Amino acid sequence: MRIGIIMGGVSSEWEVSLRTGQEMIRHLDPDRYTAVPIVINQRVDLIRQIQQAEIDLALLALHGQYGEDGTIQGALETLGIPYTGSGILASSLCMNKRLTKMLLTAAGVSTPTGLCWQRMDDYDPRAVERIGYPVIVKPNSGGSSIGIQLVHHETELLTAVQESFTLDQTILIEPYIQGMELTCSIIDGELLPIIGIRSTHSEWFDYTAKYEVDRAEEKVIELAPAIHQRVREAALASYRLLQCKVYARVDMILCQGIPYVLEVNTLPGMTAGSLLPKSAAAAGMSFTQLLDRIITCSLRERGQERGEQHV
Repeated sequence: MRIGIIMGGVSSEWEVSLRTGQEMIRHLDPDRYTAVPIVINQRVDLIRQIQQAEIDLALLALHGQYGEDGTIQGALETLGIPYTGSGILASSLCMNKRLTKMLLTAAGVSTPTGLCWQRMDDYDPRAVERIGYPVIVKPNSGGSSIGIQLVHHETELLTAVQESFTLDQTILIEPYIQGMELTCSIIDGELLPIIGIRSTHSEWFDYTAKYEVDRAEEKVIELAPAIHQRVREAALASYRLLQCKVYARVDMILCQGIPYVLEVNTLPGMTAGSLLPKSAAAAGMSFTQLLDRIITCSLRERGQERGEQHV
């Protein structure tokens, strides 16, 4: 089977995407698959390069814009090529943090909520003061903690807001919830071992902590049974509510026994140091076995979707 590993893109996550794709290529079982790297550098490549590659399935490593917003999924469906992970709807919903939070809140899942600004004219320090410092300022879309800033005082607010607007047309300002950061990886509706995270260089799990060596402690964590059940329910409820398929990663903060869902990643990082492969390894699954399972489940999922469309 010819597997096209689609990576690169046009977003700020370009480098992370390439690292994910390269790691996937390194671990694909050569006895079962032929790896075909497809590096996207512009929108036209979404169709042209994929058509030229003549692949049987697209293994998505395309983070950020075009990769996690439903664009590449729609292009592949138009071409009739099966792909890994969630479909168009879940991808676009989870990419939009504001919509994600609205749906989670309506369903009773705890999540930090605050202000949504769509232009600099919305800038209102008094509204932020009512939330109470410190706050998190972040782009509404995107991932890998790029553009997210922890703001302690009003004197830092304007610069943080301006920088976030350089990355997105919509930004969010939310209360900073202090607690234990957790990540819940889900494969085919099954929760893998929960990983607890502690940054060793900053107050929170930022880009540096995620991708530089020895900048964070990430290990499987044992929670009290009642709390574990709450975390499990919040993760799986988020996965199902947002229509995720095959695999995803739900990030949350545990504060005073309550899990607050921060975001749901439909294409979580798969670099050598990424959290999903670590969680899978804790469940006894090698990187190669993880990719096999993602591919198998994705082929089944796309087959079911085609069957439903033909009914």
